[in-house]
Amino acid sequence: MDKLGVVSGRFQVFHNDHLEYLLAGLSLCENLIVAITNPDPSMTGIDPCDPNRHLIESNPLSYFERYTLIKAVLFEHDVPYNRCSVVPFPINIPKLYESYVPLEAIFYLTIYDSWGRRKMELLQKHGFKTHVIWEKSPNEKKISGSDVRCLIASGKHWEHLVPKSVAKLIREWNLGRRLQNRHLEIGQSSH
Repeated sequence: MDKLGVVSGRFQVFHNDHLEYLLAGLSLCENLIVAITNPDPSMTGIDPCDPNRHLIESNPLSYFERYTLIKAVLFEHDVPYNRCSVVPFPINIPKLYESYVPLEAIFYLTIYDSWGRRKMELLQKHGFKTHVIWEKSPNEKKISGSDVRCLIASGKHWEHLVPKSVAKLIREWNLGRRLQNRHLEIGQSSH
């Protein structure tokens, strides 16, 4: 078992596939760091491997909201407090990596597309060890954050795609209204 592992993602919105990834990472190490990428707009860059990851509509939740969701999920699934940390991680600014995650940590990855391979390349280039938990084709991906956001915004049934603690907070925060408002703002600014 590894001493220190990392799972990373935007977690916009944290869904059941993210939970599967997090628990798989936790099973491989003594202590897991959950690294939240795109922690704020100033640390969010454009990458041709995933041309939508920087868009405002792709990032409706703040770092603190995502931190809160992940902590709620860890509590819901009885993950001991001392086994898991949650940190921001500016994936688009490699020179800052070591300011957020120790170099001896092993990054656990799931790869579905060119962005997953690009992320592995960036991490390895900057001295991190990586371990691919699974690699699947894009059509094998069961849930995507963008699909969950679309369902929430449209008022369709989405709760079954996220952990119970996440559904509770998303409803409390009225994320559906926020997503609808952002969609309207984007539509108005494009005219």
